Parts: sequence; structure tokens; C-alpha cells
Amino acid sequence: MFHFLSKTAKFVWLLCIVAVAGVATAQENGASQGSAVSSLPSVLAVRVTSTPERARLIMDLSAETQFAFVSLSGPNRIAVDVRAEKFVGSDGGIASGTGLISNYKMEQIGADRVRTYLSLGGGAQVQQAYVLAAFEGQPTRLVVDIIGTSDDLFLLKVAEDAQASSAIAQNAANAADTLTQISDAPGASQIEAVSRPLILIDPGHGGIDGGAETAEGVREKEITLLFARQLQEVLIASGRYDVALTRESDVAFWLEQRVQLARDNKADLFVSIHADSFDDPSIRGASVYIRDEEATDVLDKVLAENENKADLLSGFIPDAEEPAVVNILVELMRREMRRQSFIAARAIVDQLKPSIRVRRFPLRRADFFVLQSPDVPAVLLELGFLSNSSDSENLVSPAWRQRVAEAVARGITSFFDGNR
Repeated sequence: MFHFLSKTAKFVWLLCIVAVAGVATAQENGASQGSAVSSLPSVLAVRVTSTPERARLIMDLSAETQFAFVSLSGPNRIAVDVRAEKFVGSDGGIASGTGLISNYKMEQIGADRVRTYLSLGGGAQVQQAYVLAAFEGQPTRLVVDIIGTSDDLFLLKVAEDAQASSAIAQNAANAADTLTQISDAPGASQIEAVSRPLILIDPGHGGIDGGAETAEGVREKEITLLFARQLQEVLIASGRYDVALTRESDVAFWLEQRVQLARDNKADLFVSIHADSFDDPSIRGASVYIRDEEATDVLDKVLAENENKADLLSGFIPDAEEPAVVNILVELMRREMRRQSFIAARAIVDQLKPSIRVRRFPLRRADFFVLQSPDVPAVLLELGFLSNSSDSENLVSPAWRQRVAEAVARGITSFFDGNR
């Protein structure tokens, strides 16, 4: 069944829902559609990337619009509709990478609708779909994330969609009662959560440790707390998570205390928030770190050492003694947490890329003390650089921080959906 969504007002677009066969309604060809069609956006470009586990459709649009999707069999496909006047360029192509989606094809199936067929190599389902407003030279984008599922579940979805489409075609007046509307809210998902994971957000620095600072006096500790609160609100609003902060105000916490909070509360994911500075003001962009004793490059090593020295500013010296014997079970657990941390970091990076400016290699490694928990997946998000004027302008913007918070929330949901 097709579920049409609007970014500003979520509602079902009833006039253009069709049966699975794809028969256009009379209204699509009628003169009454003329004025509405002329105001619709165009599809500027489409690209599809795929791996054996996940796939993504990104559609560049000239303006925001509604979208919908349906599962089809014979052959197995997912069809994505957008309300659009036309599409520009090629009518299809091969997916980048191999896995869930092999190729895609586009059709103008009505005066005000463009459909993209995604050919599947196995069972699959839409995990989340959302529209990103135009930003910093990037056009409006529709992003559809798809994950693998069993063939049986896919065919069940096909049957459900066919039944719903048939009911809608027979009785459009009652269509609103026969549809189950999905949500394009950040952090939401079409996959029902079996539990509510606990996300612990760690606003970096605090108290006498102000962190990095701009020439105008904007301090890192203030930015990280503002962003942490916005991310908390987005995650809670999705209804999927329990969310807590390591600090709710301008107070100092030792790095060891932050790690222990995550462990004591059995957090399912620890997300540390920072916004750093560097000698070269040209360096900018967000990045996500996981822990590794070998830093990705010299800059990463400098950043990590600065964070780890923050405890000395608070008058705390961590115990330097190493245990004589390492329990092999603990080591295995630590390896598993690093694997989970990598998956979480990659999921967040995948959502940041189409949303904001990221560093050239946004998934990075460094020996941050705060990421050392042996039993909690942990990532560190560098929002940007206060030493860069463009990043600084973004960091103090509530709208920009909200955009990042929504992207991070989608990444967190992608991580948990893929690790159910």
C-alpha cells in the first residue's frame, strides 16, 4: 500500500493512490489537474547504493513534495512514488555496489507522479524514509533506506499492500480508515521495536573545563549541552528510546565517571558530543569516532589527547596500574563492543552524509578515554570545528543543530533496527 507523507504536515495523499497494477485514476489525466501539476517539483537526479545488508535511494528534487512506496512481486520490487511534474535525465541505471538492489527504473505514470522501481535481489523492506530540505547548496532530497528481510516477510508485505490498495481503489471515501500511516519523524521506523533501548548522551566538557572556544567566546561545553538536549528531544519524540544525559547543566564530570554512568545504567548506546578546534582554520565538517589505540591521523591523536587530559583540569588522576591478568571473557566482550560501536558509527555517518558537511573520511578512530567501556557500544560525535568560521556559524544555529540531531537519531534507529 502507498503511504504518502509530507514533511510539514503528515497526511495521506488519497487522490493518487492506485491499485498494485498501477492504473492511473481519471483525475490524473483530467484538466482539473493542470494547475496543480504546474506547481509540482521535478526529479533532478536519482542514485541508488546497495550492499548485501542495506540499500539507499537518494532522489534530488527541485522542491519538497509527498512520497509513497509499495512492495511488489513478479518480479520482486519496491516502487517509490513522488508527486512530481517530471524527471530529468536517465530513466534508470545500475545500483552502486551489489546486494539488495541490482538496478532501478523510472517512469512517468501520471501527470503528477513519478515512479521509481527498485529491483530486489532478495527479501527487503523500507526501514525509514524522509525528505531533507535544501541546505548549503544541496537540493531537496528524498532518502529511502531499505534493509534485508526474509522472503516470507517480503511476500507477506506484498499481500498486505495489495489488499490495502484494492480496498482503497474500491472505496476511496474510506481510504483513510484502511491505511496505516507510517511516520517520517526522525528516529522513527517502520520496524516495530521489541524493546526501548537506553541511549546515554554525553555533552562533552562542563564546569571549569570549557573545551574549545571561538574568538567571540562561544565555548564547546555550551554547544555540546544545547545539542545534547535537542538530540534527546528528537529521540524521545520518536517513541523508540529511553534517553538520559550524563550532565543536565554546566557541571564538571571526570571522564571515568561518564564511562561508569553508562556501565552502571546498562546503556545500550553511549554517544559523546564534542565540537573541537584546530590550528588550521580551513578544517571543517562533522565526524564520528570509535575507540582505537592507533589514531587515524595526527589530528585525531591531538584531539584525543586533549580530551583525555580534561580529567587533569578537574583535579583527577586516573589509576595507571594495569591488571596482571586479563580475563579472556572481558577481552572478548571488549572486541564485541568495538564491533557494535563501529556499526553504530557507520549508521550515524550514513545519515549525516546527505544532511550536512562531513569530513573527507567521517568515520574515524582515536584513543578517546570516554569510549573505553568494555560492555557498552560507544561513539564520539564531533559536530564540527569552532576554529572554522563556517562550522562556528552552524554550531550556534538551533536550526542547524536540529538538522544534525534528526540525522543522528535516524542513524541510531538504523543501528538498532539492523541489530535486533
